[in-house]
Amino acid sequence: CLVLKKVDYKIIKTVTLMDSKKTPAPVQEYSEAFKRQVVSEYERGLFTKSQLQTRYNIRGNSCISRWLIKYGNFTYETQLSKGRPMKDPQKQKIKELEAALAKKEEELRVFRQFIEIAERELKIEIVKKSGSNQSRK
Repeated sequence: CLVLKKVDYKIIKTVTLMDSKKTPAPVQEYSEAFKRQVVSEYERGLFTKSQLQTRYNIRGNSCISRWLIKYGNFTYETQLSKGRPMKDPQKQKIKELEAALAKKEEELRVFRQFIEIAERELKIEIVKKSGSNQSRK
């Protein structure tokens, strides 16, 4: 049995399984227009994620986060959960610092590559070689 109801911008699809003893909760699917409206309201600062969940009866804690990644105008963290933290807080901190270091090293590599391309294309020296005279002003 499949029942579709259109409510404002969202569509609620109710699916009933014949073999189950309990009636499952209805599965909610939302239209793209509704998702974009929710993202817009969040990005304009009108509501928090939890306020939007309550206002539009959105179930699932990660729905809005996924919509922000897909439809948002800003950059959002693509990893929705960080996983369970380690029991030893020092090991957890080391793991977080190693991840941050790896990210910064990648950024540095990209910046160096950018400078190298700019120097080659513009035929100018951007990075002074060590030991060269610095101009004084």
